[in-house]
Amino acid sequence: MRKIEIFDTTLRDGEQTAGVNLNTAEKIEIAKRLERLGVDVMEAGFPAASKGDLDAVKKVASIVKNSTVTALARSNRSDIDYAWEALKDSSEPRLHVFIATSPIHMTYKLKKTPDQVVEAAVGAVKYAKEKFPVVQWSAEDACRSDLVFLSRIVEKVIDAGATVINIPDTVGFTNPEEYGKIFRYLLNTVPNIEKAILSAHCHDDLGMAVANSLSAIENGANQIECTINGIGERAGNASLEEIAVALAIREDFYKVKTNLTLNEISRTSQLVSRLTGIAVPPNKAVVGKNAFAHESGIHQDGVLKEKSTYEIITPELVGVPSNQLVLGKHSGRHAFKDYLHKLGFHPEESKVNVLFEDFKQLADRKKEMTEEDIFALLIDHKIQPEVPLYQLKDIQVNYGTNQIPTATLRLLTPDGTLIQDAATGSGSVEAIYNTLGKMLPSSLKLNDYRIQSVGAGRDALAQVFVQIVCDGHEINGSGTAQDVLEASAKAYVHAFNKLQMHSSDKKSYERMSI
Repeated sequence: MRKIEIFDTTLRDGEQTAGVNLNTAEKIEIAKRLERLGVDVMEAGFPAASKGDLDAVKKVASIVKNSTVTALARSNRSDIDYAWEALKDSSEPRLHVFIATSPIHMTYKLKKTPDQVVEAAVGAVKYAKEKFPVVQWSAEDACRSDLVFLSRIVEKVIDAGATVINIPDTVGFTNPEEYGKIFRYLLNTVPNIEKAILSAHCHDDLGMAVANSLSAIENGANQIECTINGIGERAGNASLEEIAVALAIREDFYKVKTNLTLNEISRTSQLVSRLTGIAVPPNKAVVGKNAFAHESGIHQDGVLKEKSTYEIITPELVGVPSNQLVLGKHSGRHAFKDYLHKLGFHPEESKVNVLFEDFKQLADRKKEMTEEDIFALLIDHKIQPEVPLYQLKDIQVNYGTNQIPTATLRLLTPDGTLIQDAATGSGSVEAIYNTLGKMLPSSLKLNDYRIQSVGAGRDALAQVFVQIVCDGHEINGSGTAQDVLEASAKAYVHAFNKLQMHSSDKKSYERMSI
């Protein structure tokens, strides 16, 4: 069967989601998980944006060996040089270079004529080809471009050395029929098209990103660009997990295959959700909490008699844990370490000891420890800052129906000082956040607050997602604990720490979308 390459852009386009700012350690963790998932190409960032972005791409490229690492660049030598600096030591340096091709972008953004755009695109590809063995070229806003012009520029950049041609629906404007026609048109009109692979990159503004991507496959695309959980600018990108499972379940129709290890999807989704601070909606296809829940009595009866009556995707296919007891308070360090390896984590010995102690403390409080609990514990350690920042040490909340809720917190500051303060609020969470507002050295506004459980039962872990705003800048945070209030405090502190780290590495250019 025809092979479809999966190009994951969670670390670049996905990071452009409002409030998301991944530090280098977090990017590396996601990259390792994407490699384990089996993506063919991962776009690690935009090196020209900042030194931090360049360093992150460089580190990801040095660690990942079984997937190709690429980076984004505009059609100028400076961007291409930054990308080369980040990728030159990788196993297969690959560049993703783009320029806008729609009349509205060429006129108002680039202020270039079509001939000037062709010249810039060809010049960029030729220059990139002197350094990179593989050059992918993208036509930003391709779906609102004149097809005759699009065909012309595609032919020219292929002659210049591009071997992958990406046709993005940058603003999520098109529909499956129109999108498929663009691919067929290029296959029929570009004389040298056989020298390149066609790629699809769809945004979800009208809710058709996955459908458009599948239409592209039906019409000749051999690479699909997507993100975990469908995150990305505005309404997000095409969802990797939905495309992957659609191709697997409907293999009879699409007659294509991918290199993805599908039972790694659930864990990858959880990791990206926690590190980006974006909760997965319960009704999200494939990875949502309700994806395998059956409420209707008729559905329940049918599933009990034969799963295939209402369940076309099994939980096992995408690696949804069965929640059976996996380890307990009597489990030893060796068994715990082996289980970490099973989940795809290989921490240093010193970190194994810390994780094991935290595991034992949690196991003493919970009746049962499931895979979800252990995975959440691991991720909670992964979101700790790379450098000393604020750490939550103690929390005490006084609440009663006839009392004013009061929260007292102790924080360890970056310089090692232990500080304490208290404040009241109309509720316990507000009291905690009012206290943190007094203790943290910035004027912060809580923009969003969401809570969900990890697993089931009275002793389930609580997972809190927040978004805070400071000087117009949004940042997400997350926290996990057995107590909802502790998780709430952790999420707020996590968001503030990410804000501090982002401030020390401000982007020198606006983030780029294709």
